Amino acid sequence: MSEQNYLLAIDNGTQSVRALLFDLDGNLLGKGKVELEAYFSDNPGWAEQHPEYYWEQLGEACRRLWASVDIDRSRIRGVSLTTQRGTVIHVDEAGQALRPAIIWLDQRRAELGDPIRGPWGWLFKLVGAQGAVDYFRTQAEVNWVAQQQPDIHRRTHKVLLLSGFLTHRLCGRYVDSVACSVAYLPFDYKKLQWAAPRDWKWQALEVRREQLPELYKPGERLGEITAEASRLTGIPEGLPLIAAGADKACEVLGAGAIDPTVACLSYGTTATINTTRSRYLETIPLIPPYPAAIPDHFNTEVMIYRGFWMVSWFKREFGLREMQRAAELGVEPEKLFDDLVNSVPAGSMGLMLQPYWTPGIREPGLEAKGSIIGFGDVHTRAHIYRAILEGLAYALRQGKERIEKRSGTRIERLRVAGGGSQSDAAMQLTADIFGLPAERPHVYEASGLGAAIDCAVGLKLYPDFASAISRMTRVGDVFHPRAEAQRTYERLYNEVYQRMYRQLKPLYQSIREITGYPA
Repeated sequence: MSEQNYLLAIDNGTQSVRALLFDLDGNLLGKGKVELEAYFSDNPGWAEQHPEYYWEQLGEACRRLWASVDIDRSRIRGVSLTTQRGTVIHVDEAGQALRPAIIWLDQRRAELGDPIRGPWGWLFKLVGAQGAVDYFRTQAEVNWVAQQQPDIHRRTHKVLLLSGFLTHRLCGRYVDSVACSVAYLPFDYKKLQWAAPRDWKWQALEVRREQLPELYKPGERLGEITAEASRLTGIPEGLPLIAAGADKACEVLGAGAIDPTVACLSYGTTATINTTRSRYLETIPLIPPYPAAIPDHFNTEVMIYRGFWMVSWFKREFGLREMQRAAELGVEPEKLFDDLVNSVPAGSMGLMLQPYWTPGIREPGLEAKGSIIGFGDVHTRAHIYRAILEGLAYALRQGKERIEKRSGTRIERLRVAGGGSQSDAAMQLTADIFGLPAERPHVYEASGLGAAIDCAVGLKLYPDFASAISRMTRVGDVFHPRAEAQRTYERLYNEVYQRMYRQLKPLYQSIREITGYPA
């Protein structure tokens, strides 16, 4: 069966869009990849992209896939889509975008407006949640559009996430997956559906229920590929489009991290640690778990917002030498950056980084900023680079411990996915800092594989998710902790990193008060 049937997964991330062809054993048979301009910015802090650009590049990714493989496309059984989270698009009645998409990286803020009315308002003050609710309202893209672009607000027929926009283009229906619903929209994360009519979120957000797409569980059929979509993409007309999930949810699934004792670290633009659970659990109070790419399950996510963006920042600002040298040698730049990391001992000779380059809501807090301490005359850019990787791992270990404390479940294994997982040095220091084996999934395209698993189960090619995961996922390289490095990291984590935020918080608050940043 695996030789005769294929699954197509489309993964539209922040940096690229990929069309991925898998067999039923989870082997990646072909890939068409297009690098994306992540966003443009017409004003400081804005991050936007034209929705048509995503659709056109998706078509190009598919064309590159077909050019790279020699298969009978009639043997493709179905398609699933996974995308970046939280990118919002306003469309008119014809499904045409009314303005550029507001990307999840966007930093604009809406005005707060009138307070929440009725019992909800009293409750938020009573439980100390007013700050989190106010943050939610000012972050919401729909509120900013309603306030600053009222004409577009009036003309909006549907408010879609990127997943819903591309789904509409593929099958002609305003539908989306429950597991894609991670955004500042009126979604009930506990019940995994749009909020009930009396929910406070309808007061807080400038959107109506009829403006939102219908939601389907992962594995359910969203529609069929239309003739128009087929002409652009080359995907056979009439092929079933099966609901998957957002990229992080699909990455957890594709990494095979479905047991609560297995955590999935994602070393992507945003760095995260997730476990999959069958019950609702808030790792951080009032911050909900996100929908998993398995129906009626949750991902207990702790997020470092800028994550491996910091690595990209370092390469751009300080890594020109390695980039040029890699081009000369005809090797991947990551190899030379690994050499840079390995030239520095574990602990970066006391250089410690706190990766709060973007503040949190409740954890660590709205006042939080990034910091590097411990500089001495021995330190070079190599130490800074290693300190970035170590700081991210420290922060994610902190997330692991929060998940364990709240859930009562000990995490025993790590699966590491995302772009950063391709670095052997990052994998090794992760194992050393966590004191656990760090395992790579057998394929780098873990989020695409997760979407393919949703597709396989939805099409009844496997009887259930357990069977599909057992057959389609497996562990690749494993990195084991090194005793001496682990001892160094254990002391630095407990005696230094764990104390950094508490000690620096008053200074962060003064910086915010004096400069107005973060707002």
